Amino acid sequence: MRALQLIRMPEIDETFVRLELNPQLRVSRDTPLSQYTRFAIGGPAAVYAETPDAPAFVSALRTARASGLPVVVIGGGTNLIVSDAGFRGVVLRYTSRRIAVDSGAVTVDAGADLQALVDRSIDAGLRGVETLTGIPGTVGAAIYGNAGAYGHSISERVREVAFHDGSRTRTISNAECEFDYRDSVFKRRKDWIVFSAALSLDASDPAELRGASDGIRKVRDEKYPPSMKCAGSIFKNLLLADLPERARAEVPPQVVREGKVPSAYFLEQVGAKGMARGGIRVAGYHANLIYNAGHGTASELRETIEELKGRVRERFGLELEEEVQYVGF
Repeated sequence: MRALQLIRMPEIDETFVRLELNPQLRVSRDTPLSQYTRFAIGGPAAVYAETPDAPAFVSALRTARASGLPVVVIGGGTNLIVSDAGFRGVVLRYTSRRIAVDSGAVTVDAGADLQALVDRSIDAGLRGVETLTGIPGTVGAAIYGNAGAYGHSISERVREVAFHDGSRTRTISNAECEFDYRDSVFKRRKDWIVFSAALSLDASDPAELRGASDGIRKVRDEKYPPSMKCAGSIFKNLLLADLPERARAEVPPQVVREGKVPSAYFLEQVGAKGMARGGIRVAGYHANLIYNAGHGTASELRETIEELKGRVRERFGLELEEEVQYVGF
């Protein structure tokens, strides 16, 4: 009863009406966020609005923030865990999918699928993002979390990023993005919203690039089937040099890759594989892969994550860090 009362607050009604007046926005009430997350779990957003139009998005963002309601901006929802109770505020999504190719330069909007960027670049004979093949989600989210695979990250190819800083839209360089392993300035500045990025790629043979991409896709689809309701790996890998001495001493040399230790190694040692809680499962073949088997809930998912973190903390004295982001908890 309390949840219904909150959802009907005058601030929410007023904000919904104001957003609905903008013809460039698609606005809805009590929108299930499960349909916007790869885990396919999570309750409703009190107000949901999306648009491919940058000025309309900025206007919606200002309206939402001025309302005093909680506001969150989402991308493809790959790395989101939304509370079963939902989000009693405004959820915004920028959906422009423009990709423009000019020689070795590619300009791509935040709402474009990362795979669409990979495919367009390969077709144009441009090397640099093919190792990102099969990573689900949008380009904006990939920049936000500095997505990567096979020893490469999108940050290696970003020349500059255009974003809205809360008052105006501006552009910053690669260095100003403060990229790090699965990190960027945008993760720390939640009020900064990525609109587009300019990438610098190298000329290469399209057939060679497609062959490499297809090989990566085959391996990824075997590990993370496209139909699986998951976020890929849940926890970030760890830098060997940053590990507590007690944990570092137990890591076999053959496990270390490019100075990193897979979180899956520590999770496997504490019996994560095959673990189950309600509708949530840990894959029997990969200790860092948690998925919704069909009827899982956000609370079961978060409890599973916390239990795994606790097991690793107790056994190795180290803290695993999620790649996923929480909404509505």
